[in-house]
Amino acid sequence: MPYIPEAQQTPWQQSSNVNLSSCAVLVIDILGGTSGPTPGLESMAENAVKIVKAARAAHLPVLFTNDAHIEGVDRELELWGNHGVRNTDAAQPLAEFDVQESDFIIPKRRYDGFFQTDLDLTLRELGVDTLIAFGCDTNICVLQTLASAYFLGYKTIVPADACGTFLIGTQEQGLEYFTRCYDSRVVETQTILDVLAGN
Repeated sequence: MPYIPEAQQTPWQQSSNVNLSSCAVLVIDILGGTSGPTPGLESMAENAVKIVKAARAAHLPVLFTNDAHIEGVDRELELWGNHGVRNTDAAQPLAEFDVQESDFIIPKRRYDGFFQTDLDLTLRELGVDTLIAFGCDTNICVLQTLASAYFLGYKTIVPADACGTFLIGTQEQGLEYFTRCYDSRVVETQTILDVLAGN
Protein backbone atom coordinates (compact mmCIF):
# COMPACT_ATOMS: atom_id res chain seq x y z
CA MET A 1 0.00 0.00 0.00
CA PRO A 2 2.65 2.53 -1.01
CA TYR A 3 1.83 6.23 -0.84
CA ILE A 4 4.97 7.21 -2.74
CA PRO A 5 6.61 5.43 -5.71
CA GLU A 6 8.73 2.44 -4.76
CA ALA A 7 11.82 4.13 -6.19
CA GLN A 8 11.39 6.89 -3.58
CA GLN A 9 10.88 4.54 -0.64
CA THR A 10 13.59 4.03 1.95
CA PRO A 11 15.01 0.58 2.77
CA TRP A 12 12.91 0.59 5.96
CA GLN A 13 9.72 1.24 4.03
CA GLN A 14 10.51 -1.46 1.48
CA SER A 15 11.32 -4.06 4.14
CA SER A 16 8.78 -6.38 5.74
CA ASN A 17 10.99 -7.23 8.72
CA VAL A 18 9.84 -6.36 12.24
CA ASN A 19 11.82 -7.16 15.38
CA LEU A 20 8.95 -7.87 17.76
CA SER A 21 11.29 -8.03 20.75
CA SER A 22 11.79 -4.25 20.55
CA CYS A 23 8.34 -3.30 19.27
CA ALA A 24 5.28 -1.79 20.97
CA VAL A 25 1.77 -0.82 19.94
CA LEU A 26 0.83 2.84 20.38
CA VAL A 27 -2.87 3.75 20.25
CA ILE A 28 -3.41 7.47 19.74
CA ASP A 29 -6.69 9.05 20.87
CA ILE A 30 -9.14 6.28 20.05
CA LEU A 31 -11.38 7.42 22.85
CA GLY A 32 -14.96 7.37 24.01
CA GLY A 33 -15.10 4.82 26.80
CA THR A 34 -18.51 3.17 26.75
CA SER A 35 -19.91 5.85 24.39
CA GLY A 36 -18.37 4.23 21.32
CA PRO A 37 -16.17 5.60 18.55
CA THR A 38 -16.66 8.83 16.66
CA PRO A 39 -19.43 8.30 14.08
CA GLY A 40 -17.93 7.26 10.75
CA LEU A 41 -14.83 5.74 12.36
CA GLU A 42 -16.35 2.43 13.44
CA SER A 43 -14.35 0.33 10.97
CA MET A 44 -11.11 2.05 11.96
CA ALA A 45 -11.85 1.37 15.61
CA GLU A 46 -12.58 -2.31 14.91
CA ASN A 47 -9.20 -2.67 13.23
CA ALA A 48 -7.49 -0.94 16.13
CA VAL A 49 -9.09 -3.31 18.62
CA LYS A 50 -7.95 -6.32 16.56
CA ILE A 51 -4.36 -5.07 16.59
CA VAL A 52 -4.37 -4.43 20.34
CA LYS A 53 -5.72 -7.91 21.11
CA ALA A 54 -3.18 -9.52 18.77
CA ALA A 55 -0.36 -7.49 20.34
CA ARG A 56 -1.27 -8.69 23.82
CA ALA A 57 -1.36 -12.29 22.58
CA ALA A 58 2.14 -11.75 21.15
CA HIS A 59 3.30 -10.21 24.48
CA LEU A 60 4.00 -6.77 23.03
CA PRO A 61 3.57 -3.69 25.22
CA VAL A 62 0.39 -1.75 24.48
CA LEU A 63 0.34 1.97 25.22
CA PHE A 64 -2.56 4.41 24.94
CA THR A 65 -1.95 8.15 24.57
CA ASN A 66 -5.19 9.83 25.57
CA ASP A 67 -6.35 13.42 25.53
CA ALA A 68 -6.79 14.49 29.15
CA HIS A 69 -7.54 18.17 28.86
CA ILE A 70 -8.10 20.55 31.75
CA GLU A 71 -11.35 22.36 31.12
CA GLY A 72 -10.96 26.13 31.12
CA VAL A 73 -7.15 25.88 30.97
CA ASP A 74 -5.90 23.98 27.92
CA ARG A 75 -5.45 26.20 24.86
CA GLU A 76 -6.39 23.38 22.49
CA LEU A 77 -9.98 23.59 23.74
CA GLU A 78 -10.16 27.14 22.38
CA LEU A 79 -9.59 25.73 18.88
CA TRP A 80 -11.76 22.60 18.96
CA GLY A 81 -14.19 23.10 21.84
CA ASN A 82 -14.44 20.75 24.79
CA HIS A 83 -13.22 17.24 24.01
CA GLY A 84 -11.21 14.63 25.82
CA VAL A 85 -11.66 16.41 29.15
CA ARG A 86 -9.85 14.51 31.91
CA ASN A 87 -11.92 12.34 34.23
CA THR A 88 -14.70 11.98 31.64
CA ASP A 89 -15.68 9.08 29.39
CA ALA A 90 -14.41 11.12 26.43
CA ALA A 91 -10.84 10.81 27.76
CA GLN A 92 -10.93 7.02 28.16
CA PRO A 93 -9.92 4.37 25.61
CA LEU A 94 -12.87 2.70 23.92
CA ALA A 95 -14.37 0.05 26.15
CA GLU A 96 -13.82 -2.49 23.36
CA PHE A 97 -10.06 -2.32 24.03
CA ASP A 98 -10.71 -3.94 27.43
CA VAL A 99 -7.69 -2.17 28.96
CA GLN A 100 -5.51 -4.56 30.96
CA GLU A 101 -3.22 -4.01 33.94
CA SER A 102 -0.28 -4.70 31.63
CA ASP A 103 -1.25 -1.77 29.37
CA PHE A 104 0.11 1.74 29.80
CA ILE A 105 -2.10 4.84 29.79
CA ILE A 106 -0.26 8.07 28.93
CA PRO A 107 -2.43 11.18 29.42
CA LYS A 108 -1.62 14.14 27.21
CA ARG A 109 -2.73 17.76 26.96
CA ARG A 110 -1.45 18.51 23.47
CA TYR A 111 -1.70 16.77 20.11
CA ASP A 112 1.70 15.12 20.44
CA GLY A 113 1.78 12.06 22.69
CA PHE A 114 5.44 12.74 23.52
CA PHE A 115 5.11 16.41 24.46
CA GLN A 116 5.67 16.78 28.22
CA THR A 117 4.54 13.22 28.93
CA ASP A 118 6.50 10.17 30.06
CA LEU A 119 5.89 8.28 26.80
CA ASP A 120 9.52 8.41 25.65
CA LEU A 121 10.84 7.39 29.08
CA THR A 122 8.39 4.49 29.27
CA LEU A 123 9.26 3.22 25.79
CA ARG A 124 13.00 3.41 26.46
CA GLU A 125 12.68 1.55 29.74
CA LEU A 126 10.69 -1.12 27.90
CA GLY A 127 13.52 -1.42 25.35
CA VAL A 128 11.31 -0.29 22.46
CA ASP A 129 12.70 1.20 19.25
CA THR A 130 9.82 0.44 16.86
CA LEU A 131 6.21 1.57 17.15
CA ILE A 132 3.10 0.21 15.50
CA ALA A 133 1.23 3.50 15.79
CA PHE A 134 -2.34 4.37 14.80
CA GLY A 135 -5.39 6.34 15.85
CA CYS A 136 -7.08 9.63 15.11
CA ASP A 137 -7.14 12.27 13.92
CA THR A 138 -4.73 11.13 11.20
CA ASN A 139 -3.69 14.70 10.37
CA ILE A 140 -3.48 16.06 13.90
CA CYS A 141 -2.59 13.87 16.88
CA VAL A 142 -1.27 10.92 14.88
CA LEU A 143 0.82 13.19 12.65
CA GLN A 144 2.24 15.20 15.56
CA THR A 145 3.05 12.08 17.59
CA LEU A 146 4.80 10.46 14.62
CA ALA A 147 6.83 13.64 14.16
CA SER A 148 8.25 13.34 17.67
CA ALA A 149 8.77 9.61 17.26
CA TYR A 150 10.89 10.33 14.17
CA PHE A 151 12.84 13.12 15.88
CA LEU A 152 13.53 10.81 18.85
CA GLY A 153 14.81 8.01 16.63
CA TYR A 154 11.91 5.54 16.69
CA LYS A 155 10.97 3.52 13.61
CA THR A 156 7.24 3.57 12.92
CA ILE A 157 4.77 1.29 11.19
CA VAL A 158 1.31 2.74 10.51
CA PRO A 159 -1.68 0.52 9.69
CA ALA A 160 -3.59 2.92 7.46
CA ASP A 161 -7.02 1.37 8.04
CA ALA A 162 -6.58 1.71 11.81
CA CYS A 163 -6.27 5.50 11.42
CA GLY A 164 -9.08 7.93 10.83
CA THR A 165 -9.48 11.59 9.99
CA PHE A 166 -12.57 13.69 10.49
CA LEU A 167 -11.38 17.18 11.43
CA ILE A 168 -8.90 18.39 8.80
CA GLY A 169 -7.27 17.19 5.59
CA THR A 170 -7.68 13.82 3.92
CA GLN A 171 -6.55 10.38 4.97
CA GLU A 172 -4.35 10.09 1.86
CA GLN A 173 -2.59 13.38 2.57
CA GLY A 174 -1.75 12.29 6.10
CA LEU A 175 -0.44 8.89 5.06
CA GLU A 176 1.71 10.38 2.31
CA TYR A 177 3.11 12.90 4.80
CA PHE A 178 4.06 10.15 7.27
CA THR A 179 5.81 8.24 4.51
CA ARG A 180 7.73 11.16 3.05
CA CYS A 181 8.58 13.12 6.19
CA TYR A 182 8.80 10.56 9.02
CA ASP A 183 9.91 7.41 7.17
CA SER A 184 6.80 5.57 8.36
CA ARG A 185 6.07 2.18 6.81
CA VAL A 186 2.38 2.38 5.86
CA VAL A 187 0.60 -0.98 5.70
CA GLU A 188 -2.83 -2.57 6.26
CA THR A 189 -4.17 -3.99 9.51
CA GLN A 190 -4.00 -7.53 8.11
CA THR A 191 -0.26 -7.11 7.54
CA ILE A 192 0.17 -6.22 11.23
CA LEU A 193 -1.99 -9.13 12.34
CA ASP A 194 0.07 -11.55 10.22
CA VAL A 195 3.33 -10.24 11.71
CA LEU A 196 2.00 -10.49 15.26
CA ALA A 197 0.83 -14.06 14.59
CA GLY A 198 4.29 -14.97 13.31
CA ASN A 199 3.14 -15.51 9.71
